Amino acid sequence: MSGDTRRSARVERETRTGAGDARSSGSAGLEGFAGFDRVLHALFARHADDRRHDVDRQRYRGADPSTDFETYLARTYALSWVVGLAAAIPVVLLASAVAPEVSTALADGLGTRVSFAVPTPPPVALAVSLSAVAGLLAKRATVHAGGLYLRWLVSARRARIERTLPGAVRYLDALSSGSDDARTLVAKVAENDAYGGASVSFRKALNAARLTGSLDAGLRRVARDTPSRDLLAPFLLKFRQHVSAGDEALAEFLRTESRLLAHRQEHARTRARRYLKPIAELFVFVLVLPALLVVAVTVTSVFAPDLSRLVDTPVGTVSPRAVAVYASVGFLLAVGLVGIAATGALRPVDSRTSYRRPEGLRGVLASAPSNPASASIVAVIPAATVAVALAYAGYPLVNVSLLAYVAFALPVGSVAARRGRIDDAKDRRIADFVYAVSAHASVGRPFPEAVATAARETDLGVLRGDVADLAFNLSLTTATEGAPDADDADPTVAARDASAAGSDVRVVALDRFVDRVGTPLAVRTIGLVAGALNAGSTVDEVFETLQAEVDRLTHEKRALREAMRRYVVIGWVAALSVGAAVVAINAGVMRTDRLLALAAALDAPFDPEVVHPELERFRLYVVAQATMLASGWFAGAAARGRYGALLHSGVLVAACYVGFVAVGQI
Repeated sequence: MSGDTRRSARVERETRTGAGDARSSGSAGLEGFAGFDRVLHALFARHADDRRHDVDRQRYRGADPSTDFETYLARTYALSWVVGLAAAIPVVLLASAVAPEVSTALADGLGTRVSFAVPTPPPVALAVSLSAVAGLLAKRATVHAGGLYLRWLVSARRARIERTLPGAVRYLDALSSGSDDARTLVAKVAENDAYGGASVSFRKALNAARLTGSLDAGLRRVARDTPSRDLLAPFLLKFRQHVSAGDEALAEFLRTESRLLAHRQEHARTRARRYLKPIAELFVFVLVLPALLVVAVTVTSVFAPDLSRLVDTPVGTVSPRAVAVYASVGFLLAVGLVGIAATGALRPVDSRTSYRRPEGLRGVLASAPSNPASASIVAVIPAATVAVALAYAGYPLVNVSLLAYVAFALPVGSVAARRGRIDDAKDRRIADFVYAVSAHASVGRPFPEAVATAARETDLGVLRGDVADLAFNLSLTTATEGAPDADDADPTVAARDASAAGSDVRVVALDRFVDRVGTPLAVRTIGLVAGALNAGSTVDEVFETLQAEVDRLTHEKRALREAMRRYVVIGWVAALSVGAAVVAINAGVMRTDRLLALAAALDAPFDPEVVHPELERFRLYVVAQATMLASGWFAGAAARGRYGALLHSGVLVAACYVGFVAVGQI
């Protein structure tokens, strides 16, 4: 079993090398550690044959590894020794300091329970024993964490595959109406990065097919190793069966499979939207209630003077109340970060927009007004300027940090919001563009002429310039097709070469159009046109499929927007409720005369020398601002992802600061 597994791992490494996998550049950077890996392999590779690592070996094959399993396990065991020593050394130092007293106390305690004298354990032996136990536990925990890490990698890869497979199968369905063979169909999906994890799996199948000389063997190998046992593996096995049955059987299978996967994906998204409701309720429960509880405890604890007295600690003097308040602030911020992660995980992968910064300082500055990624670099300058100016003016560190955050978040979030509105307008116009081209193509017009007519006669709004550029680039196709080589004696060869050249120009023009538009909907739809036309599909067939795809994606986007809107409202209501409560308490309670009156009415102790109302009002203000940040992150992430989180949290923090300044509480 071990030998077979090692041979399989070697084949997988050869597959990745022969295909020029994207990780090859990263693996090349690790060649300098080859000697170190050989040492670790000699020391720890024997553990790979242990039965307790059989499950880890299976997981490793599904985690898309860049090295063999023995090397990974050797590195894990080496790290476990480092962690074990790192845990044992401080324990032995600490135990050596207290071991004499502990040894004596242990002997005395046992001596009172037995009828004979218990010898005192040697302090050195006791310290060494405790450190050995701590190191062993840390070492075993590290090895276990290595297995859990593999499990997490497998789950993440399975999720990436299953989220993108339905789109990849619809793409295969559109391509199957052309003249390409099965290997070419798989290659075109593998080359399309829009299909993420699915395209990586198809790429691995092609790499294995190049080594074995058989696409059937490559598909079987990926189906065996993929972590998507319930979705991708059955599809690949059925795909290889229908490939051998002929083109018509394959096309019918892909058509049926694309519909089934679309229904499955819709059900998964419906379940995800249902999960958002308990997440929103949990967010309110773990954010608003603790925030209000902290406010209430802060108010009532002023009548416990001992909690306000300073206590000496290794980092200075601090009161227990201050520790409790700022620990609660950290908890609230952690809740906000978890809210971002939860909403991001439940948002469909094809609805997430990512932005890339151009290379070079000039490109970053030029794209800053329209690219949030570039704006996030440029906005560091005003944020740092605000921080320095406020610190020089003597503002508290909390306000310096908050206002510097606002100076960074508002510009970046505003650019992202503006870019989002433009992208939404482009997505709406893409549907109009697709229907217009389909209508002109259905009456027999060539594709370039249909696009040019749609550009002239259809109101495409913000998409007009991009479509005009596409029409011009497609016009080069007609020029290429109409100018065969005069020296070519074979007219059939000339026509084939001209058609191929025209197809290439057409694909390049469509790819450029997708890059100019730059929205996920454009990538998922117009990218399908480019591949299908290049495969030899007719314009009518392509745009019939494309209309259904555009309608489906537009409906999904609208449904997602409606579902997320309520969580935006929840985040804002939570923030404003806590902020209003803090303002009311600061104005009505946190004053010396009011606190004295309450203490007299409640017959509670109150020490004006220890409790400072101004400091307590400021602490409550910090709690309110932490709630603003957490709620803004949750609401913004639900609206438009992490850049939306910046905008919403920046607005809430700024509004909270202005409100507290306006009422004179800070």
